[in-house]
Amino acid sequence: MEYRTKDLGEAGALVTKNVKLLRLENQGEFYWFVFEGSNVKKIADEYWNGDLIVPAKIYNDSIRSLKDRLFAQR
Repeated sequence: MEYRTKDLGEAGALVTKNVKLLRLENQGEFYWFVFEGSNVKKIADEYWNGDLIVPAKIYNDSIRSLKDRLFAQR
């Protein structure tokens, strides 16, 4: 099962929760983060509901890593 999001914060939360990032998909002016996993939707829902708890340092590192990947694509 694949899950797509274009939201950097949500993608960072998924990476922090060890959801496998499959690829980035270029959609013109933005990129989709494409993840794999059966529990991705549950984690994403917890993120959007404000119920997801993750270590702040690891979350920050995840965001930085995703930004590095995005800028490497340009």
